Amino acid sequence: QVQLVESGGGSVQAGGSLRLSCVASAYTSCMGWFRQTPEKEREALAIIAKTGGGSTFYADSVKGRFTVSLNDAKNTLDLQMNDLKPEDTAMYYCVASRGWGSRCVNYMYRGQGTQVTVSS
Repeated sequence: QVQLVESGGGSVQAGGSLRLSCVASAYTSCMGWFRQTPEKEREALAIIAKTGGGSTFYADSVKGRFTVSLNDAKNTLDLQMNDLKPEDTAMYYCVASRGWGSRCVNYMYRGQGTQVTVSS
């Protein structure tokens, strides 16, 4: 079992920035960030796969505004969010999986989430 703990959410005005952090209790093969609101389906935002050749995925909705960074030695994953928009308001979840080649699309573990609210 892997525990994921997120931090860094909060409220910000449109155009502002926030940085989310996630700490995993053990090694994972991939880590990423999803978000969800009551009105929308779960959305994968940014995922780093460490095995199977490795890859980094960004959703079109956040490309150029969000940057994901991994510290593999510390099992941490950060999400720097710039130029935030009201439509970015959601609960943000850190996710992870184990197993060679995992891409975290169907993740095995998920944190409790951290709320991000962007006001216009």
